[in-house]
Amino acid sequence: QVQLVESGGGAVQPGGSLRLSCAASGSIFRVYAMGWYRQAPGNERELVATIVNGGNTNYADSVKGRFTISRDNAKNTAYLQMNSLKPEDTAVYYCNTVVRLGPIGSFMDYWGKGTLVTVSS
Repeated sequence: QVQLVESGGGAVQPGGSLRLSCAASGSIFRVYAMGWYRQAPGNERELVATIVNGGNTNYADSVKGRFTISRDNAKNTAYLQMNSLKPEDTAVYYCNTVVRLGPIGSFMDYWGKGTLVTVSS
């Protein structure tokens, strides 16, 4: 019922930049949080950055100072600006959202299909 569509992934050289976008759509009453996670080959999925409806953010230590998460509440869209990219940032990046489908509903979470970011010379 809820779909997340990521875009903006690609291949860049070390030190380069990318901006990822994630648009949530469907029968959503309210979006409470959106975030980005990533999974490198052979590793577990890890948190990159999250943003709640009040605007507060948190980041993984490995990306702090280089990545910035933001959102457009009117469009239910989250962005991840990625600067000073390193080879170790290479991973599939997944968008996640926490929503309510109605005013008395439970909190639900949904995942996008992921977008690949490759950082190499």
